[in-house]
Amino acid sequence: MPTLLALDASSSACSAALLRRREGASDELVARFAMTPREHTRRLLPMIDEVLAEAGVRPAELDAVAYGRGPGSFTGLRIAAGTAQGLAYGLDRPLLGVSTLAALALGAHRRHHFRWLVTALDARMGEIYVAAWQCRNGLPEPLLEEAVMPPERLRLPAGHDDHDWVGVGSGWGLWEQMPAEVQAGLGQRLPELEVEAADMALLAMRDLEAGEGQPAHLVQPVYLRDQVAWKTPR
Repeated sequence: MPTLLALDASSSACSAALLRRREGASDELVARFAMTPREHTRRLLPMIDEVLAEAGVRPAELDAVAYGRGPGSFTGLRIAAGTAQGLAYGLDRPLLGVSTLAALALGAHRRHHFRWLVTALDARMGEIYVAAWQCRNGLPEPLLEEAVMPPERLRLPAGHDDHDWVGVGSGWGLWEQMPAEVQAGLGQRLPELEVEAADMALLAMRDLEAGEGQPAHLVQPVYLRDQVAWKTPR
């Protein structure tokens, strides 16, 4: 059954995870996570070595590599992308880019059982990266596409006013700049939650099994800076 390595350096946190899917048994997930501002280059490779060693997996036994494709810190995204592409290319394995906002939603759902989530990351320059999700069957489904915008422009998804929305991620540190209707519609907010590679591994495994892995050179970070409209998915 598939074995997948995921890594992330999109924020102040750094993480790596190995997910092994086993037929007739529960998944095996080995992960490392640490808050490492400005130390991603030094910490990421040792984390990868640690999860491989703990799982007893050699790099050649990996079926795919995944990484946090963004949005997030430009520098961190480039570090993760370069590391993941190097591994996938060297091993001749498919590479999968995973949305940091989707992984953040899955983490909140797995740990706290929230179903209706607005994930937001501080994008600096007076903006936030943001998306909205409904969690069904254990996975987040997008209600509004990822976008970058000033916090003053944020709106909750139309037609879902009766849900208990939860805000997750560092972007909610800009709470005072959010519109009054957003503040009124939010049941709670957890700005301290960070993106973790363990959640990315679960999302990447779903995509791998759906045949969505790509050659390493085709997978690129997603910065969102050139996308300014928040569009409803088709």
